[in-house]
Amino acid sequence: MLFSGLFQQVPVKILMVALLIILTVYLIRKSIRLFFDKTSFLDDRREETLMHFSNQVTKVLGLLFFLIYVFSHFFDLTKLITGSVVVAGALALILQHIIRDYIMGLTYLFERQIHHGDYVIINGNREGKIEEISMRHLKIRQYNGYLYTVSYSNISELQNGNRGMRRVNESVVLNYKQNPDDAFKVMEEVAQTCNEKYEEYLLKDKQGVPIESFKFNQITELNVDFRGHRYSLTGLVKETDFTEASKKVRYELAMAAYKNDLKMAESLSTSD
Repeated sequence: MLFSGLFQQVPVKILMVALLIILTVYLIRKSIRLFFDKTSFLDDRREETLMHFSNQVTKVLGLLFFLIYVFSHFFDLTKLITGSVVVAGALALILQHIIRDYIMGLTYLFERQIHHGDYVIINGNREGKIEEISMRHLKIRQYNGYLYTVSYSNISELQNGNRGMRRVNESVVLNYKQNPDDAFKVMEEVAQTCNEKYEEYLLKDKQGVPIESFKFNQITELNVDFRGHRYSLTGLVKETDFTEASKKVRYELAMAAYKNDLKMAESLSTSD
């Protein structure tokens, strides 16, 4: 009688339901993990993406069921839901950005636009590796080590470098007093040097011909930060070699600028 009365108390019921939900969420996640471990019809990257997303979904659903159960002890949920159309509309208006995040997140996932571990460029200025995919946002680890979080509704442009290829895009900003003709000659030589020394990094077709060799793209931006003009060099490389290839190209650009005494752009405080 003592134990039966104890289990009828509301705080104890809530605690038991919380423990049951936690156990259920754990078992669901464990079952999904075992399913992917025993099957091989999806690649590892896709499986990891679905695992991250399912963890987020089970966490949110578990919390939602728990809150509904708790509120059911204090409110008549049936009357509250049926008689609160105005409140529901107001909440939908307030939470429209969150709802949009969820919808766009599902779109990105099911259209297979992103996977866990992909290298992406977001809105043209944030670049890094996807470290977490949740129901509302992405987290990417940038090359400087910082973790950048962006909600799906704030993504206006997403470039994915993980489709077996990546484009190296390195550049130097030269002083506006630098003669472009001289700079063009040096940059063309750098592109030729990179093609000779780092051909192994280039992505090739079935005949072994580079799909896009290193090439000089001339002036890609004028008056950068009021300091000079940007001269860029690109090349299509294998995704696994992207980091190393980028380092090599940057080295060749720096060495060429040094040997040919190119006028590098300077800050406004030190410029003539």
